[in-house]
Amino acid sequence: MPDEAQLERDLSEPTADLIEAMARLQGDILVLGVSDKMGPSLARLALRASRAAGVDRQVIGVARFSDRAVRESLEADGVWTLEADLFDQQALARLPDVANVVYMVGQKFGTTDDASRTWAVNAFLPGLVAERYAGSRIVAFSTGNVYPFSDVTTDGPDESTPFAPVGEYAQSAVARERVLEFCSRRHGTPMAILRLNYAIEPRYGVLRDLADTVWAGATVDVAMGFVNVIWQRDANAIALRTFAHCDTPPLVLNLTGRPALSVRWLAEQLGQRLDRSPLILGVESRQALLSDAARCEALFGPLPVGIEEMLDRVAAWVKGGGRSLAKPTHFTERMGKF
Repeated sequence: MPDEAQLERDLSEPTADLIEAMARLQGDILVLGVSDKMGPSLARLALRASRAAGVDRQVIGVARFSDRAVRESLEADGVWTLEADLFDQQALARLPDVANVVYMVGQKFGTTDDASRTWAVNAFLPGLVAERYAGSRIVAFSTGNVYPFSDVTTDGPDESTPFAPVGEYAQSAVARERVLEFCSRRHGTPMAILRLNYAIEPRYGVLRDLADTVWAGATVDVAMGFVNVIWQRDANAIALRTFAHCDTPPLVLNLTGRPALSVRWLAEQLGQRLDRSPLILGVESRQALLSDAARCEALFGPLPVGIEEMLDRVAAWVKGGGRSLAKPTHFTERMGKF
């Protein structure tokens, strides 16, 4: 079986650029929503980079921690954890004052069955947090779903492209950004908003979804013919480096890899590595959900982990029977129903 402990170490291995950024950053770091897919690795990454920089910094992770093992593993690695329901304003008020906040809370799946909760999580809660931490720097994760579908012969929308959300999840994500922008302007809170689209590692993500499909001999739907992906560690490292660029109104960045990649090609590449012939269903649409990350690349440089390494690692993980987080991306969804 693949070594999951080693994978966690790899996903929290700081880059030289991040170590330098953590050396310059002042204050502790609070990670809100630390227990979801990217949060544990981001917290560990922040702590390891700070230690490598010789900085004595608290990294504090906050969540409801429905999975107690996540909290125990973070504590074992030196992350200070706090259990809190952020909708409880008294609990929110009791959280420590910190200079730097990473906001990772969000809801996507389950929107169709309970849209009101999605709106509360994505639009109401960010305002509560932004008011509580008006005197801090805030880096907030958003999504590329705020954009319209675009022609696959282009690089996709950049940060100046007008919103055109498809479905209530995407609409609530626009609301999240607008609420954060309002609070930033009102209080002068320096912020950054990161439109992520899509982070991957061997246990989840677009490549894991495709690898599972190819491995099982199921059909690969290529109607959503192109996607952008980014290695999770690289996405987290950029998020932490973005503290140095927080601004009022917020800096907005598309956080992903470029260029967009053919889903058919990805399935074929995974098939070669898995010794399977992918079964392709349908034809590619002329439009897909894309993001142009040229601005992010100009600010932070090329991504350290390229697509070949990602394909190799995901395929080896699946072939070796490595665990899945069982959280499919549903990246093929074209009607905005999650």
